[in-house]
Amino acid sequence: MTFTRMLMAILLLVGGWTQASDSTADPVALIRSTADYVLEQVRERKAELQKDSSGIYELVQEKVLPHFDFRIMSRGALGKYWRRASEAQKQRIAREFRELLVRTYATTLLNYSDQEVEYLPFRGKPEDKRVTVATRVHDQGGPPIPINYRLYRTSDGRWKIYDVVVDGVSLVSNYRSSFAAEVKKSGIEGLISSLARHNRKQRGA
Repeated sequence: MTFTRMLMAILLLVGGWTQASDSTADPVALIRSTADYVLEQVRERKAELQKDSSGIYELVQEKVLPHFDFRIMSRGALGKYWRRASEAQKQRIAREFRELLVRTYATTLLNYSDQEVEYLPFRGKPEDKRVTVATRVHDQGGPPIPINYRLYRTSDGRWKIYDVVVDGVSLVSNYRSSFAAEVKKSGIEGLISSLARHNRKQRGA
């Protein structure tokens, strides 16, 4: 499965979380009750969004990303090198990683076509601090794509995504090897500079 297809599968399910009235709810019910919002926006505004992509970036920023913990995701992607980074570097890595995913998500979302989502029975307890929500996306012409959402409960009872595993591939782990290679080559500052250059190039595209 291509990484673009992986991101598409992620977007199908997390698109509209901010529409939920209570983000402390059962995580499955939260996903199920809100998943249609962003996709409906894309359907209704597809021509507009394809003509001017700034709208899709705003949609992803506002409705999707607040429910991800990019510091934890960045720590996982950087692996053992996270401990070597200063606090300022950690903040910059998380900021650049966030922008990288914003633009990748936004571009992928414009290519959305209707897919059926199957929500699997939730295995967990109400008091659990970390949970996995399992789903499958049925794409046309192919087998179902299994998607596992890893979430943790914050101190105020809200759920945050810290990783997504699609067809056995972790979103966080997917970046770990490339991040490690860049750090070995150019250090942590080199990784930050590489991410920043990529993001500047995408902004100018």
